[in-house]
Amino acid sequence: MNDPVVLVVDDEKSLRDFVRRNLEARHYKVLTAANGLEAMATFNNEKVDLVILDLMMPHLDGLETTRRIRETSKTPIIILTALGEESDKVQAFDMGADDYLTKPFGVGELMGRIKAVLRRARWLEPSSNEEQLVRGDIRVDMDRHLVTVKDSPVELTPTEFNLLVYLLKNAGRVLSHRAILQNVWGAEYGNEAEYLRVYIGRLRQKIEVDALNPRHLFTEHGMGYRFEG
Repeated sequence: MNDPVVLVVDDEKSLRDFVRRNLEARHYKVLTAANGLEAMATFNNEKVDLVILDLMMPHLDGLETTRRIRETSKTPIIILTALGEESDKVQAFDMGADDYLTKPFGVGELMGRIKAVLRRARWLEPSSNEEQLVRGDIRVDMDRHLVTVKDSPVELTPTEFNLLVYLLKNAGRVLSHRAILQNVWGAEYGNEAEYLRVYIGRLRQKIEVDALNPRHLFTEHGMGYRFEG
């Protein structure tokens, strides 16, 4: 298997070099860019497995860069920024970011998030006796990673797919934020409730007839979420 290719985008050269050195020491191939315009040029001309991206940059900021990448690609994106407000995180996730890490950060934390994001970018593999998962009008073909609602296909990202499968397998149960995060995102997570608000909202837009009045995916305030078939 080839070493993953990571594009590191930040206008601060010292941070780019710091992240690059730590990634290369762990056998990642690293490309760098100083702003969003450079990042898009590199992204469009190279095979990139992961983008690590600052928000505040000249010429083209991180949010717009994320939006442009998402127009054509599902390549995972980690936001690495000094902006730590929840509203900043939600906005980044709404644009299509996969994870969000606030500066300053530890090397171990960054490497753990990178591994988790690359892991989530892969489709959940079915077990040997698991081909179809059906709950009401929602059907999941585990082998083909195909989701249909009332026989109409629904396009999901790998994380959205894995989240839906976890919810369907636990239909009727109230699942805590921590349980969902650790089972879908990974053991490195547990307190990132804002991640779930965005992803649950995305699923509702895709599987519910009326996302504002869901029939399947319910919020249990102060507790978590519950799926009903």
